[in-house]
Amino acid sequence: MSDKLFIFDTTLRDGEQVPGCQLNTVEKIQVAKALEALGVDVIEAGFPISSPGDFNSVIEISKAVTWPTICALTRAVQKDIDVAADALKFAKHKRIHTGIGTSDSHIKYKFNSNREEIIERAVAAVKYARRYVDDVEFYAEDAGRTDNEYLARVVEAVIKAGATVVNIPDTTGYCLPNEYGAKIKYLMEHVSGIERAILSTHCHNDLGMATANTMAGVLNGARQVEVTINGIGERAGNTSLEEVAMIIKCHKDIEIETNINTQKIYPTSRMVSSLMNMPVQPNKAIVGRNAFAHSSGIHQDGVLKNVQTYEIIDPHDVGIDDNSIVLTARSGRAALKNRLQILGVDLEQDQLDKVYEAFLKLADKKKDINDDDILVLAGADRTQNHRVKLEYLQVTSGVGVRSVASLGLNISGEKFEAAASGNGPVDAAIKALKKIIDRHMTLKEFTIQAISKGSDDMGKVHMQVEYDNHIYYGFGANTDIIAASVEAYIDCINKFKS
Repeated sequence: MSDKLFIFDTTLRDGEQVPGCQLNTVEKIQVAKALEALGVDVIEAGFPISSPGDFNSVIEISKAVTWPTICALTRAVQKDIDVAADALKFAKHKRIHTGIGTSDSHIKYKFNSNREEIIERAVAAVKYARRYVDDVEFYAEDAGRTDNEYLARVVEAVIKAGATVVNIPDTTGYCLPNEYGAKIKYLMEHVSGIERAILSTHCHNDLGMATANTMAGVLNGARQVEVTINGIGERAGNTSLEEVAMIIKCHKDIEIETNINTQKIYPTSRMVSSLMNMPVQPNKAIVGRNAFAHSSGIHQDGVLKNVQTYEIIDPHDVGIDDNSIVLTARSGRAALKNRLQILGVDLEQDQLDKVYEAFLKLADKKKDINDDDILVLAGADRTQNHRVKLEYLQVTSGVGVRSVASLGLNISGEKFEAAASGNGPVDAAIKALKKIIDRHMTLKEFTIQAISKGSDDMGKVHMQVEYDNHIYYGFGANTDIIAASVEAYIDCINKFKS
């Protein structure tokens, strides 16, 4: 009989900490429902003490989903645990995830403490959390750089105090797979009472080893993995859910099973990428657009003769439909709605009508509409309630002439116009914008990405603007890259706090 591996998804907590990837509560609920449909066992919904937004998101996600466990993160602090318990009051299955740093570096420099006091604080936090819930997970932060003997003492103490899951994070992504696997094995063999708890992996990808380390942990006894959709997360990201799920599915000899419905992997990946404005790299394993593309002549010849020569995964197994309906200007609402539903997006009729209007305009400019295009369109209605909107934009540019831009803005119903010249069309457009929005703003980062390869493609622009000592992240998408740039800048302005 196969062992069960629990999938703990932290897209909405660790993944959402990525700058520019913040979601509102409605978007978080949309992701949580997709994770439930995907088969995730535990959803880490947020860090309730960190902000009113996180607190409210945990409450609403708890109401929105049924069977997954809803988990809330805390520090080993009573107030954190009190707030987390309050946020989880509507969860059908609830878990408090508390913990403290255990490496000598964290103990000395972060806590100015000692090993014995850290164990006392860890035990106290677990016992306090158990007053609220029966399911308590403890994390030993920076366990990857904690010596195994002391880590075993910590793990044994928190299990005795009532921890049901113990998380062994490679917080800095430093461990080699054999080191991390050996660490899990050491704990399995040296911790008294280890059979009363589940060991969990939580690996970061700083050196590109997150998935390898996670699998090394699983092969040595860990039975929960902490992962994110598309591997998003702080710095270089976390272990990728889709990679672990498909490794387990492909390697049946491991004799481990998950609840993941792998056919929902691709639509969930696309939805998270779109909502978080975080493109998936083309060569990303499992969900990248080149993951099942073959350009080498030798590979193409082999695949045409027998697909198994170069493909170990059937694209249908991860939800990629080779025979999907091609969307053009002649496609109706039904075809658009169907494709959105396949991609995990359900829209009300009025929302669908708005997206369909935008779809027709885009379809007149492009020959074929791809999944990323319509996901961008489906997310565009989020700008409808912005107080600053772009009314029109006209730019004159060329070789040997100075670029000139004129634009009109609608600010809370009042219309403004301005014109400016600049060093290129984008610079001219932003200078015209700044004539109307007269504030000291600094463009810190400007990234342009084409979704596919055509000259008529939809362009995505990500911007980072500094205002009043705060950094704001904006996003724009348009077949006109200058318009997309202005829209991204306006998106930043609409997020200004004052």
